[in-house]
Amino acid sequence: MATSELTLETFEPTVLAEGTVLVDFWAAWCGPCRAFGPVFEAASDAHPDITFAKVDTEDQQQLGAMLEIMSIPTLMVFRDGILLYREAGALSAPQLEELLGQVAGLDMDQIRSEAAASQTADGTEV
Repeated sequence: MATSELTLETFEPTVLAEGTVLVDFWAAWCGPCRAFGPVFEAASDAHPDITFAKVDTEDQQQLGAMLEIMSIPTLMVFRDGILLYREAGALSAPQLEELLGQVAGLDMDQIRSEAAASQTADGTEV
């Protein structure tokens, strides 16, 4: 499956969708981003059940600023609309596969319960 390009308008509906979504924040001038690109693309081919998306931080500066992207590449992983992973730096193919396995193995009911428990009555995080 090919990766899709996200914009300010498409980011939220994409990451809040059901299932697993990986988002790669990158720029054409970034060497580590160019090195990670083929790894990300190969993983998208190997996992057609997962949404793989990219955000060009040069083209989508407002989105990058809103999400406080300070270093690229930055990878975010969402599952069922919940942010589970956010780290800067390029991953190797085995590291990305390990991360995908960890995300797939999570008990999302438990994750949702923990997220709800960390909220106060007024909806702010504790």
